[in-house]
Amino acid sequence: MTADIKLDPVTLEVLRNALPAIAADMATDLQRTSYNMMIYEVQDYCCALLDAEGRLICQNIGGVSHFVADLGVVVKDAVARYGKGGFRPGDVLIMNHQRVAGQHLNNVCVYTPCFFNGALEGFAIVRAHWADIGGMSTGTSAPGLVSDPWMEGLQLNQIKIVEAGVPDEKVLGIIRDNIRFQEASMGDLRSQIASCEMATRRFDELFTRYGSDTIHAAIERIFDETERKCRRIVKSIPDGVYEAASFLDADGADKNDVIPIRVKVIIDGDETTIDLTGCSMQRKSGINGRTLAGAYIAYKGLTGPLDNVNEGSFRALKVAIQEGNFMMARYPAPMAAWSRGLPTVVDTILKALAPALPNTIPAAHMGNLGGSLTFYGVDSATGKPYVSQTIEGGGWGGRPYEDGVSTCVSVCQGDVRNSPVETIELKAPVRVDRRALRENSGGPGKFRGGLGIMTEMTNLLEGKWSLSNAGRRQCPPWGIAGGGDGRASVNYIRKPGDDGREPFDPVRTQCAPGTSVMVATAGGGGWGDPLERPPEWVALDVAEELVTIESAAADYGVAIDARTGALDAAATESLRGKMRAARGAKA
Repeated sequence: MTADIKLDPVTLEVLRNALPAIAADMATDLQRTSYNMMIYEVQDYCCALLDAEGRLICQNIGGVSHFVADLGVVVKDAVARYGKGGFRPGDVLIMNHQRVAGQHLNNVCVYTPCFFNGALEGFAIVRAHWADIGGMSTGTSAPGLVSDPWMEGLQLNQIKIVEAGVPDEKVLGIIRDNIRFQEASMGDLRSQIASCEMATRRFDELFTRYGSDTIHAAIERIFDETERKCRRIVKSIPDGVYEAASFLDADGADKNDVIPIRVKVIIDGDETTIDLTGCSMQRKSGINGRTLAGAYIAYKGLTGPLDNVNEGSFRALKVAIQEGNFMMARYPAPMAAWSRGLPTVVDTILKALAPALPNTIPAAHMGNLGGSLTFYGVDSATGKPYVSQTIEGGGWGGRPYEDGVSTCVSVCQGDVRNSPVETIELKAPVRVDRRALRENSGGPGKFRGGLGIMTEMTNLLEGKWSLSNAGRRQCPPWGIAGGGDGRASVNYIRKPGDDGREPFDPVRTQCAPGTSVMVATAGGGGWGDPLERPPEWVALDVAEELVTIESAAADYGVAIDARTGALDAAATESLRGKMRAARGAKA
């Protein structure tokens, strides 16, 4: 029907930008009205418009990128259940059920149907991280302790919490009664609803101004043009079958076996196939998920990292993955840590393509979702519950043209950021003692890996700590083209009265007042031979306390005077000569 519509270039460009602007406005509304710091500070959410078939029209820039593959499946499932005639203006649905959503239960989808002249035209949807959804979900679920979804929290399966504008108070009461932090989660629910309702109004304004046929024609044209652009970029990659492997740390539930990641990327003209069938089958622990996000993020990064995302972004991509894979797990596999493996999957896909794109592919980055610190409990003086959470970034890999970026969250997390010190201390009885770059954590290379971060906190009242910073300790961020590995992550705890810290991963661990915890996140891998890094750059790294004098000598062959901090050019030339000779002798 839309093929006969004549779409002038000006109208097309207006709509190309107007539709994503609605998603951006949704994000602004959500962030400004939410109650939970994981939304308004960390930005662990996404906002999107989908058409009546569940195809992605647009998604906000920022927020969480690894939600991109898992919005359409929610809407398609709802349409299959209710039928297109089963929605009315004013409906609001809620969904986090893992049989379709495939994520930990904290990631709650709230969405509304969009109508024009009585016809269903699409859906506005917000997925956001709730501070609590019952069970063991506070902050974020504990994958080692959760053996099924019922332990994790409250499962909400395509429930209409508002029908034709009338809230279902009984259902809302059930949700409210199963949540510890009712004010935060129910406030976030209202914020999500308001964001979606604003989007339905904006959607209606566009349809009223331009008409249904013009809007549909523009959306199809945008999809087609996005697909063509992706195909052009893929066509520039040499044809071939490219493979790589890595692994995740043992999860403790399957005989302490490491979790294999094996990928195959097939480039055939402008077609791309990412084969993930060699990855681990689903696990007994909560590291499972049900998502194509790993493949989608890698492909999007290669074909249009700065472009708006829509259904056309992935039309030319085929993902081979079998039912029962740990990233396509069968319900009711536990999914408390559904996204932990995704950054490594993305890194491994890029690693496979490094021979084909030697001047493009970076070394591996931090490889997990960052250092998460969650502290919660009940204030004995006021009787009020509290929860505070932050996600600390790590290092990205060195690139063929410059150093890796320091202290950024993973490639799967978009514009997620850590919580400000002031907010952390305001939300819970904790003191932030230190937040600093982690010296020597970036992998050595001609272009050094980015640095991780060290964040240390002390709780002032009794409460529970959960620290998540694992996943790639046995398989640290690797270097490329001769670069060295980044330094792996570690968590520490120091109990009151202890002299030093001990490595420890607290999970819902009750701690006395005065307990100190610290996350030290991983650095990125290095790119290129460290002996090719200009000595002046290494001297500057030492002066800025990014690299120690000892590392400068051992890793880069650069001699720095310990007393003056001055570069010793003659000693550097001699040291590098000896190191190169030693390499030749080993070869």
